[in-house]
Parts: sequence; structure tokens; C-alpha cells
Amino acid sequence: MTAPSRYPGQPVSEGIGLGEIYHGDPHEPKNGHRRPATEDEVRAAFAAVARDRAALAGQLRARGQDQQAEIVDIAALIAADSALITPAVEAVRAGADGATAIRQVGEAQAALLAALPDPDLAQRAGDVRQVAQAAADYLGGTSAAPPPAATFILVRREVDPADLIRLAETGLAGAVSVGGGASSHAAIIARGLGLPMLAGADPRVLGAAGGHRAILDTSKGELIVDPAEPELAAADAARTTAAAPSPAGAEVRTADGQPVTLLCNVASGAETRLGLSGGAAGVGLLRTEIAFTTAAGWPTISDHLAQLTPILSLLEDRPAVVRLLDFSGDKVPPFLKDHNRHGLTALLDAPNALAAQLTAIVRAGRATRLSVLVPMVRSLDEVAAVRAALAEAAAIAGLAPPQLGIMVEVAATAANAAAFAPAVDFFSIGTNDLASEVLGLDRADPGTRPALAADPRVLRLIDEVVRAAAASGISVSVCGDAAADPLVLPLLLGLGIRTLSVGAARVPQVARQIAGTKVARL
Repeated sequence: MTAPSRYPGQPVSEGIGLGEIYHGDPHEPKNGHRRPATEDEVRAAFAAVARDRAALAGQLRARGQDQQAEIVDIAALIAADSALITPAVEAVRAGADGATAIRQVGEAQAALLAALPDPDLAQRAGDVRQVAQAAADYLGGTSAAPPPAATFILVRREVDPADLIRLAETGLAGAVSVGGGASSHAAIIARGLGLPMLAGADPRVLGAAGGHRAILDTSKGELIVDPAEPELAAADAARTTAAAPSPAGAEVRTADGQPVTLLCNVASGAETRLGLSGGAAGVGLLRTEIAFTTAAGWPTISDHLAQLTPILSLLEDRPAVVRLLDFSGDKVPPFLKDHNRHGLTALLDAPNALAAQLTAIVRAGRATRLSVLVPMVRSLDEVAAVRAALAEAAAIAGLAPPQLGIMVEVAATAANAAAFAPAVDFFSIGTNDLASEVLGLDRADPGTRPALAADPRVLRLIDEVVRAAAASGISVSVCGDAAADPLVLPLLLGLGIRTLSVGAARVPQVARQIAGTKVARL
């Protein structure tokens, strides 16, 4: 019997996948003799990739998968960038092989990005490599063999987000990438689709036997090829249990009867449908900036309505918490790149932009149980400014103003929660940024993970926020990734948190953990 081969990697999207190994990297022609490519053919290869990605983005938008569409759009822009095309054309003019020139230029540009001190920008190196590889494949007429008809686990040197989108409905059970990390676009897509994925995997995985059975287990952080039958059966049972959905909108209670409202975090219609089908009562965090990270200017009312309506139309009579634009970190669009002010500060400095978004929110969300959430709040003046603008937008629409809440994700705001509580209708605790700041970590640091919210220093601040909310009679929820972390979730329940919002794919798993937790023992 063949001994199992194990390949470690960094879990970037949780879950268990079972299927045959499928190598998605194309193979070079065996004879190696090809007609030299012309300069026009190199340009045409990049243009073909740009058209392909733009067409795929259009298909995704038509299906309401806006977050995925924006990520694929970025690949289309990269494929049309002269910073890639021009050096490749010049290399071919000097006598280089076309496909080789494209890959080398892509690697050079990727290396420049990877060396940047900002981890979020450094992660974009993988996007450049993926586009260059696609252009080289087109030029060389090479491609990977089609995937097997049954379920399969994709293995590539650099998994392309487009791979995951195209293969998601054809038996894809998971993905393993030698390159990339938790902030890569492929990882973001995988999490949105609920696909298990490893990045930064052992390069030896590229030599794993294709067509052999395998287990992708992110809880162990490894791909296991040729597992023994008992290990395969145990993984299959664990995967089946984790995937079992709860009835849509079903009430969730702890083991000792405490009711908990379970919501989902989304940025697209596809994620919303996934969360609701898994049992979420509504949406506790609707991210609105993802669709506009490549925008040339502030979104108009029409722009916002086009993004919000397909999502909020799924939430009639359900909770819908819409967060204002949060152009910060790696989500800064081109028109703000050269500005010193990002995030909430930039939005408040553009009152017409704020009014446009609030107008669209109240219009698109009129049939929902709507709330508006303000990100990265640091002062009461910021709350007052948004409150006034929201009241005006609602009055113009002839509607009552929705509830207004703030993200508690800045340590100083959490410590001063008692002062903020009388000015808002609810708190929503963002554990990712809060834990990073309290513990002195960059949010994009590889060591950052949801479980860090279990640190006593972070829990003390969360406790202060919960107490301040109770004293003022307002509600409080947690919408950060820690709400779905098995270690942190019981601690949050023990602190009195009774509303949680988690990734759409995590709803069934979190519901089961809540049902198995006795709050009285915490």
C-alpha cells in the first residue's frame, strides 16, 4: 500500500476538501521547437487575456457576484498595462522567445511589488504572475489538461482567481497554491465561495501524482495524497458534518437556551444567498467599497444603487446592516492614491459623496430592517456628521432614518465606549482591526489571525464595550472574523454578546458551535 504524502501550507480559506489531484499549470510542448513570436502576437496575447478577464467579470456581475467581478477586473487592467506589455515586446524585438519574455517580465514586475513594505500591495505580485502566465500560455498555445469529471483539488504554482470562479461549479473541492497568501485575491475568492485553500504550500506539491485521491484539510494545514482508507473516511465524515446547512432563518440558541442572532458578512448577492441558505437571519455587515476599488472617482447614487439593489432585494423584512465606504488599507481606489486622507476621513471630506451613498442606501434598503454602520470611528464629531447627513437623505426620500451604529475597531474608541453609546443606536465590534491595534500588529502580518482576539487585553476592551452598550440600552454585535473562531466564540458569548455576523460560508458551522455551548459555564 502506498504511504500517504503530506504537503504543508498556510490555510487561507477553511474547510475540508476531498478529490483527485488536478495540476492546473500548463505543460511546455515536448519538442520545444516553436516559430518565434512576433511583436504583434505578444500584444495580441495580452489583449486576449484582458478581453477574457473583462468578459468573465461581466458574467459575474450579471449573476450578482460583484466582489468576484471586481477582482477579475483587476486582472484585466493588469493585462492591459504597458508596464508589462512594452518590456515583453522589446525583448521579442531583441530576439527573445515570446512566452519566455512574457514570463520573465511578469516575474520582474512581481518582484518589484513583492519587495514593497506594504504587505497588502506586496500580495498583488501574485496577480501579475497569474496574468503573465495566462498571456504566455495563450501565445504558446499551451494549456493544462481538462479537470477530471469527478471532484478534484486544484494544484498550481500560483492559483488564479479566475481558476476558482470557472471551476467552482465543475467539481472543484479545494485549491493549493505554492505562491500567494491570506490577502491574495485567490484567497479572497476561495473564502467567498466556501472553498478550502492552502497558500504558500511546499513546492514539492507540484510533483504530487495527478489523478490520485487526496484530502485537503485546512485545520491541519496540509494536503494529504494517497491517504489510508480510515483517514479518508474520517475526513469525509467531518466534511459532511461541516457542510450540513441549518434551516434558513432558523433561531439559534445555546445549549442552555440563550437566543443568539446569527447574521452574515457579505459584499455580493452570491454571498448573501449562501449565507441565507446556511441559516443566517440577515446581513450584519454589507461591505460597500469592494465594487469601487478601481473607480476613477467617488461613486454616484446610480453607481451605489446598481451595487446595493441586487443584494438588499434578497433581504426583505430581514436585518441589513450597510457599512459606509471604507477606502483604506489595500482598498484605496486610484483617485485617492495620492491623498493623505483615506477611509472615513476622506468620505467626510467629500460631503456630496457621503450624501450620494446614504441616499442610495435608504432607497435600496427601504424594504429591509435597515441599519447604517460607520467604519473606523474616532470621534463624536464624526458620528454627528453622519447622523445629520443620514437624517437629510432619509427626509428627501420620505422615509424615517434607519438606525445608525459605529464599528468599534479603534482601541481608543473601545476604551471610550461609554461616551459613544448615547450618540449611536448600536455598536458593531470589528475584532480584526481592534486586535491588531491592541497587540501592535499590522493587520496584513502573517501572524495575525482571528484567535488573537482571545488575548486578555482585547477581551477586556470588548467587555468594556458590552457594558457601555448595556448601560445605554443599545445593542452590540461582533462582525469580525473572531466571531467564527472556535476558541474566541465561546468567550464572546460569555461576555454577553448575543449577535454575531460571520462569513457567509461559516454560518452553519458557527450555528452548530453556538448550539453546543453552555453560556452558564463560561
